[in-house]
Amino acid sequence: MRETWFFIDSDIQAPAFNMALDEALLNWHSQGLIPPVLRFYQWEPAGLSLGYFQKIKGKIRVDAVKKHGFGMVRRLTGGRAVLHDHELTYSVVVSEEHEKMPKTVTEAYRVISQGILEGYRNLGIQAEFAIPERKLGKNGSAVCFEEPSWYELVIEGKKAAGSAQTRQKGVILQHGSIPISMNTDVLFDLFEYSSEEVRKRAKEKFADRAITIEDALGRSVSIDEVKNAFYKGFELGLDIELKPYELTSEQLDEVHKLAESRYSSDAWTYKREKAEGVV
Repeated sequence: MRETWFFIDSDIQAPAFNMALDEALLNWHSQGLIPPVLRFYQWEPAGLSLGYFQKIKGKIRVDAVKKHGFGMVRRLTGGRAVLHDHELTYSVVVSEEHEKMPKTVTEAYRVISQGILEGYRNLGIQAEFAIPERKLGKNGSAVCFEEPSWYELVIEGKKAAGSAQTRQKGVILQHGSIPISMNTDVLFDLFEYSSEEVRKRAKEKFADRAITIEDALGRSVSIDEVKNAFYKGFELGLDIELKPYELTSEQLDEVHKLAESRYSSDAWTYKREKAEGVV
């Protein structure tokens, strides 16, 4: 008999709410209030999420983020910046002690990302796990989708989905971006480069490194088609049964308070700069 996990489709929410809900789910699971959870969500306005340790100064063009009307929020998880726009975002919350969860971060990625792999297959896309041949991050780029990490998904050698993971209070939180389409002109406008020529070259190289669902299929897809494919993909990939769950009014109040006190605050967003006396 398959284990039952909660499934939450929180639909379209503000960037601060999205990050606050992921943290709240981690807290509730650590307290034994809820079982493991799979969550799907989207962003309005579109948001640039920063890795927990990522610096802003010299990396992110904050004025450009504001010019495009995007939000900017810092994640609990590490990694590089991700623009969440036309995509399906997922999060998984599960105990570190769960019988299916390996002790190492990379192997836990493999287990959880099996659900993403099956989701792509449900769309008719032949995705594979990335097994990097070299040390990542040598180019110092702030852009997440420039190169895959262990067990992230690639299609025809191009990065298709980006994920990040943290372990706190005995709980694994893994969340990630599954792009449906991507505007690379807008994306590269958000990052600092030494010159416009360097920006142009980086954007050209990016086309050979990243791919979206619509790129892979050669057609447009609806968000409902994508959600259905990955819902079934996670059930198959993790060998679970998903049970829809609606947050209570008390839980929603808690999330909104956390969104306001932490994820909407400059003290949190600019914490790396403040820690080093930059701002």
